[in-house]
Amino acid sequence: MRTDPGSTPTHCPYCALQCGMRLATAPDAADGSGITVVERPDFPVNRGALCGKGRTAPAVLSDRVRLTTPLIRTHATGALEPATWEEALDAVADGLARVRTGHGPDAVGVFGGGGLTNEKAYALGKFARIVLGTSQIDYNGRFCMSSAAAAHQRAFGLDRGLPFPLADLPRTGCVILVGSNLAETMPPALRYLTELKENGGTLIVVDPRRTRTAEQADLHLAPRPGTDLALALGLLHLVVAEGRTDEEFIAARTTGWAETRAAAMAHWPELVERVTGVPVPRLREAVRLFCTPESAMVLTARGPEQQSKGTDTVGAWINLCLATGRAGRPLSGYGCLTGQGNGQGGREHGQKADQLPGYRKLTDPAARAHVAEVWGVDPQTLPGPGRSAYELLDALGTATGPRALLLMGSNPVVSAPHAAHVEERLRSLDFLAVADVVLSETAALADVVLPVTQWAEETGTTTNLEGRVLLRRRALTPPPGVRSDLEVLNALAARLDPEPGGGLEKKFPTDPAEVFAELGRASAGGPADYAGIDYGRIEREDGVFWPCPAPDHPGTPRLFLDRFATEDGRARFVPVAHRDAAELPDAAYPLLLTTGRVVAQYQSGAQTRRVAELNRAAPGPFVELHPRLAERIGAVEGRPLAVVSRRGRAVAPARITDAIRADTVFMPFHWPGEGRANSLTNPALDPVSRMPEFKVCAVRVEPVEEAG
Repeated sequence: MRTDPGSTPTHCPYCALQCGMRLATAPDAADGSGITVVERPDFPVNRGALCGKGRTAPAVLSDRVRLTTPLIRTHATGALEPATWEEALDAVADGLARVRTGHGPDAVGVFGGGGLTNEKAYALGKFARIVLGTSQIDYNGRFCMSSAAAAHQRAFGLDRGLPFPLADLPRTGCVILVGSNLAETMPPALRYLTELKENGGTLIVVDPRRTRTAEQADLHLAPRPGTDLALALGLLHLVVAEGRTDEEFIAARTTGWAETRAAAMAHWPELVERVTGVPVPRLREAVRLFCTPESAMVLTARGPEQQSKGTDTVGAWINLCLATGRAGRPLSGYGCLTGQGNGQGGREHGQKADQLPGYRKLTDPAARAHVAEVWGVDPQTLPGPGRSAYELLDALGTATGPRALLLMGSNPVVSAPHAAHVEERLRSLDFLAVADVVLSETAALADVVLPVTQWAEETGTTTNLEGRVLLRRRALTPPPGVRSDLEVLNALAARLDPEPGGGLEKKFPTDPAEVFAELGRASAGGPADYAGIDYGRIEREDGVFWPCPAPDHPGTPRLFLDRFATEDGRARFVPVAHRDAAELPDAAYPLLLTTGRVVAQYQSGAQTRRVAELNRAAPGPFVELHPRLAERIGAVEGRPLAVVSRRGRAVAPARITDAIRADTVFMPFHWPGEGRANSLTNPALDPVSRMPEFKVCAVRVEPVEEAG
């Protein structure tokens, strides 16, 4: 591999901060990548700061750990064996075509990822709908912030993770951070909270664990997992009871307050204390801290969102902001901390089961007509909405579900809820093709594996958690034997063309700049309008905030200051009421499990588990539990514990700490095998967002006899 002359400005391949960095030649790099990371202090989001994952990101570029040749499973041995690209592409096209011919278009599914660039996400959605003709497409971003997205749409008429730049955080008066451990999930962003406190602002953290982030808080609220909705309703009750509502804002800029107020008043403080375990005095203190300054924000993350009532939970926090006039004003508002690197852009341009590019609804005739015209097809040929992510995975190999699957940039064997069941469904397929940079646990099950380029080997855009569209620049020549996802889709389109030589592949250009220009035309006039953005402008301006409908439009760093994106311009209160998690503790499963991340690993760990430095920092899974619980069950620090739910069993060493509730255990979800946390998690779905309930399920915990 080689770098272009000098260093190349680009962005980290991991979380949705999309931290700026530079890549430079390093022939003696110990990790074998041939490059090194250089800080980029001029980029405004991270201002040079990088976490360990960002600093070590080049390690996965090394030929030592990544795929460099296609693989095909042979009938003779049942093993994956090296193949040529022509053989592999022919096998994928034959497998998809055979199933589609025998069982219909919806017998072929597509599953994407929140790490794909905007160009690849756009092309994948287009490929599913006009080449395969299938409605069965969704992506792992459904597991990220779909509940917040649904709540945004209901309340504001538009979904963008943060409706303001991160730079606004230190200048507000109070931040309530719900279910986020920024110190471990987005370490460079922690400085914004530090600066908030240095400026005299206050920080409230809501988390059942006393995390490194919670230790920075002025007030830490530790509710039982699954009770964030009751907590938000209790705070709103106190806001009303103490006369802290902003009646002028409510009257001028919202609708639906009377019903929402009545719903909140049914959640009196003593009831909320019983449900959540948070004492009433701490509820009152949270209201005082939030309502006293002129401005304040609520930020949510996976904690309240990954629940079977996640949409209503986020909606309750939005209601708190609206009732206090903390939305649609400078330095105030509700925002969601998107997790995956392109979790925002990945859902805007067609990977989701119900959406078309530009965040258009697949059921909207006008949207279908617009996108079909850009694609040069008849709108009537576009399939309707399909299954959501877990429902798609759950249906694989069944009589009514997909029998073949094309998967790009995801590892559901580790990341999906009820993971053992999902693994079983993947094994049941007639045909599975996976395009990835490493041989993930999911790729290892495939009939064909296609080795594709990585972040530093290709140009493309991502959209970070602020709605800032960014450009990742190609800095390296990929190794021989590796192709881009765009090249894969182009080659498959040619092979699957119903008219041999008909030129279908021309609808799938391999130049990312050409794809992005088409994406801009397809998104024009839609909620997520990129029409005024091009690569040159992104480079000049350190990213452009959407919506940006024209080249002379300044972009939109701050949404909703004048009006909300609803038909009448008013935000909508949505009345909600607390309800229990889908699964509660009982005699057989007396504890609650919650899951999350650690600083040195990322998502399913498919890439970070291949980096020696990160593995030294976080070598494997663990079970975090309170000393009282440890004493009761006879757990010993570092000794193996079995965590058992109604769906499976996981084994990992005990980590005993008083930083967690005594009725709760915690496991990180980055590892496969016997320590796979998602063997335990509950696939109960939110009725609106179809988000699974990752964050709470009933379990029992018991020591494991060690051999010898």
